[in-house]
Amino acid sequence: MPNYWLLKTEPSAYSYDRLERDGRAVWDGVKNPVALRNLRAMQPGDAALIYHTGDEKAAVGVAEIVTAAYPDPKGKDPKLVVVDLKPAGRLPRPVPLAAIKADPAFQDHPLVRVGRLSVVPLSALQWKKLLALGGRP
Repeated sequence: MPNYWLLKTEPSAYSYDRLERDGRAVWDGVKNPVALRNLRAMQPGDAALIYHTGDEKAAVGVAEIVTAAYPDPKGKDPKLVVVDLKPAGRLPRPVPLAAIKADPAFQDHPLVRVGRLSVVPLSALQWKKLLALGGRP
């Protein structure tokens, strides 16, 4: 059974559109110890929602994790890890942070409570709710 994740990115640094163009990406740049622990827990076949930060503040697309965590190939810090992922489809409509905050299923979720955390787990219920809010069955 796959796990579900939410990955935050500043679209000006790396957007979901770019992930779709690239077809596969190394998800790097994570430095927070809790976010790194979450990254290390990812397995091939897990699913992720890509969330744009900045002005957009919305979940915009789905991705699939294709590798387990491995040392960051840039090799500057041995504690840093990355995963590879591939796009699995844009959401028909973005799910804004306001809609997520309004749903009781997310009241204690790290996206709402710890806004700076860039890699957070989602429960199966939260995953389904976000897909439904995004217009994807």
